[in-house]
Amino acid sequence: MDAKQEIDAAIDAHAKWFVRLRVAIEKKSSEFAPGKVSLDNACDFGKWLYGSFPPHLKASPAYLEIRSLHASFHVAAAKVLELALAGKAQEALKALEPGGHLKQVSIQLVSKLTALKAQV
Repeated sequence: MDAKQEIDAAIDAHAKWFVRLRVAIEKKSSEFAPGKVSLDNACDFGKWLYGSFPPHLKASPAYLEIRSLHASFHVAAAKVLELALAGKAQEALKALEPGGHLKQVSIQLVSKLTALKAQV
């Protein structure tokens, strides 16, 4: 995959987390463990981000911001999953709503990734 495809795949994969989390909230179970979800270098995008990301862009402020937002996304998603597994549905759902922490981090991450796509 080239860099633009990696970015598109990342946007798609992270959007799917909202579906997974809603299912976890509904079922109070998940195939994923919060500890694993919190790792920003375990998903395909994280592996690319920390690995074969275009070297000439790794020193850019955009790269550092994307890494930070990506890490924040994973920590926030893990927190929502913890709430879902604990049966705290209302609290978990708030994070997914517009204005919720996970939703806000996701919007910022997608915005930065979209801008980055224009640079690669």
